Parts: sequence; structure tokens; C-alpha cells
Amino acid sequence: MSIDNIETRQADQHVAPEADHGDQAKTIVNRIAQLRAWLFLAALIVIFEIWARIDFGGTFVGSAFNWQSVAVFAVAPLLLAIGQTFVIISGGIDLSTGFIMGLAAVVAAHVTNMVGLYMPLPIAMLFGILVAMLAATVPGCINGLLISRLKVPPFIGTLGMFGVARGTAFLLAGGTTVPIKNSYFAELGNGRFYGVPYLVIVTLIFVVIMHYLLSQTRFGQHNYAIGANAQAARRAGIDIKSHLLRLYMLSAICAGLGGALYAARFTAGAAQAGEPLLLDSVAAVVIGGASLFGGSGTIIGTIAGALVIAVIQYGLVFMNVEPFWQFIAVGIVIIISVLIDQAQRRFSGAKQDE
Repeated sequence: MSIDNIETRQADQHVAPEADHGDQAKTIVNRIAQLRAWLFLAALIVIFEIWARIDFGGTFVGSAFNWQSVAVFAVAPLLLAIGQTFVIISGGIDLSTGFIMGLAAVVAAHVTNMVGLYMPLPIAMLFGILVAMLAATVPGCINGLLISRLKVPPFIGTLGMFGVARGTAFLLAGGTTVPIKNSYFAELGNGRFYGVPYLVIVTLIFVVIMHYLLSQTRFGQHNYAIGANAQAARRAGIDIKSHLLRLYMLSAICAGLGGALYAARFTAGAAQAGEPLLLDSVAAVVIGGASLFGGSGTIIGTIAGALVIAVIQYGLVFMNVEPFWQFIAVGIVIIISVLIDQAQRRFSGAKQDE
């Protein structure tokens, strides 16, 4: 073997490990980005457990009541976030969901009370929930038409619907809350089945259906395709206009169910029911791994993101911390999530360039 061949082989041996280290670093960053919501959740649980033991000698993790409360805290923002997940994956955003939720809560209260005068209370409850979800599809359909047919940017179109749904909800409610006179509705909102709140059971069933819709159906595949590259999706034969219409209606249905369950939990419909939850819904999607640029995200990740927010909110209440710190804590988690997403995109871009 010549000296030149030996030197070439030695040079190759020195270069190869550098490439391996680079690939390993990219793999680690991608793995952290994919699991960031679960890592945040684990870190929060450890922090609150240590805090609880030091502060008053109790336990945070070992209390079944704490986990029931966290699950209930997560229901409303999770339902909004499920619809928001579909929209954000497509490359859009829905700013109207908070007050669509409030509108649905008011409609559920009114319809349940009126129908309860003529029908058995369980049927009145189910009818009220159904009508509330159908009512929510109206602003959702308008959002879809504005965005798909009239080419209004999603931010502007849904922001306008934010105001319309807000005003309509307050008009229907007469500027106040609408109490519900239905014991079955109250049981749905506050009862338990073997220790598990009915609210959580209903939400889990709905979330499983939405997970299947996104991950296993053509609708979900088209959603990812549109978010990744709308022009390529159009050339592939995807009817983007019809898809966007159905997409924003689906987001509104999720908000409608959230409003109905809110009314059940508090036995009253309130126009402002979802007002503070819009930020939480977007935060849950971002923390869960979805990119605001579209094309990525999962329902499982959104669940983890919603749990992170719920643990922060309930954990700080549990530790007797002023509630205003919740906004700071959630904001910090959002910023860290976006930074991780940006790092992942840079690594992926570097890999593609190579």
C-alpha cells in the first residue's frame, strides 16, 4: 500500500467522526424538540413536588385530588387547543375560538332551560349541548368562507369574528350570566365516575376521535400537506378551499363543545367564558410541538401542552402563589418552546443544505 493511500485513509478516519458528531447533535436537538412538552411537564411535577415537601411537608404528586383538579383545569383550554391544532398545522390561526366558546355556553344555557320545560331533563341537556355546537359552526363557517373564498388573512378574518361572536354572546346573555336549571347538566359538570370527572371522560372521548381524524384519515393528511406547502398540495389535487371551510368549522365545533362543558361545570352560560383561554389554547399547541409556520404538530403533543399549562395554573394555586404569576410562567414556557422550535428548524435546514 502506498504512502498516499495510507494518508488518505487516515484523513477519512479523522473526518468521519466529525460528521457522526454533527448528526448526533441534530438527533439530540430533534428529540428534545419533539419531547419538549413532556420534558416541561416532568420538570414542573418535580419542582412542585419538592416545593410542596419543603413548604408544608405534603405531596403534590401523591394526591389524587390534585390530579383530578389538574385534569378539570385542562378541559376547556384543551378543547380549544384541539381545534387550534388543526388550524395551526394548516398554516393558519383562529383568534375567534374564545368568544365562540362563550357564545356556545350562552346558547347551551338558554336552550337547555327552554327545552327543559317540555322534555325530560336528560334529553334537554343533550339537546342543549347539540344546539350549542351547531350554533358554534355558524361563525366557524363564516371564518372558513372569508379565508378560503375571499382570501382574507386568517389573523384578520378570525379577529373580526372575535368581535362579532363576543357582541352576539353578550346580547344573547343580556350582559350577564345565564343560570341553568337542570340537575343532569350540573351532574355532567361536577359528577364523577369511579373518581374520574365526567368532564374529563367526555373530553378524552372527543380527543381520541380528533386524534384519529388528524393522524389516520385523508382529511388529516391533506391538512399537513397544505401547511407544509399549499402550492404543492393544490398541484396534487387537494381542494384547499373546501378543506379550509371544513377546517374552521371543525375548530368552531371544538370551541362549541368547550362552551357547553363550561356551562355544565358552572351550571351557567357566560359570554366571557373563553376570553382568557385563547392564549392558553395557542400556547398548548406551540408547547406541544406544533410550528406556527404550519406543517407539523400532533394531538398528543397538544394534550401534553395543555397539561403543562394546567399544572402551572393549579400548581401555583396549590402553593398559594398570586395567580398573576401564571401569566409569567406560561409566557416563559412559550418563549422556550419557540426557541427550541427555531433551533430544530436551523438544524433541519443545515441538514437539508448538506
